[in-house]
Amino acid sequence: AISLVDITWLKPHEEITGVDRVQELYESVIECDAYIVPLLVDSRSGAILDGHHRYAVGRIMELDQLPVVLVDYLNDESITLDVWPGCGIDCLTKQEVVEMSLSKNLFPPKTSRHDCVRTFAPIHVPLDKLRRRS
Repeated sequence: AISLVDITWLKPHEEITGVDRVQELYESVIECDAYIVPLLVDSRSGAILDGHHRYAVGRIMELDQLPVVLVDYLNDESITLDVWPGCGIDCLTKQEVVEMSLSKNLFPPKTSRHDCVRTFAPIHVPLDKLRRRS
């Protein structure tokens, strides 16, 4: 199920790869006038597991909410964690990912690699729904 959560509750755990990917996603979101892929987020901590670039786009656009799939990250065995080859870290635990998201620091880009058994059907959440009326 897709939930709309306050963008300020979301917590990245790694840096993003660069402005090119963010720009590409930004243009795609503008073109669609919607988010079409949710972020994967830990339901307890707000740690972003997948979707750091989509989160960056939401912040640039000053959105109030983002569409997410909430999971019980530490206990859900269908979500596996690995590290990207050449990232400089041999192994990483789910607890370390959550702890990094709660700290003021971030892992380098492309450190963690999450595989999720479930695949997400495309969504269409209009940008208007992600902005609060003031």
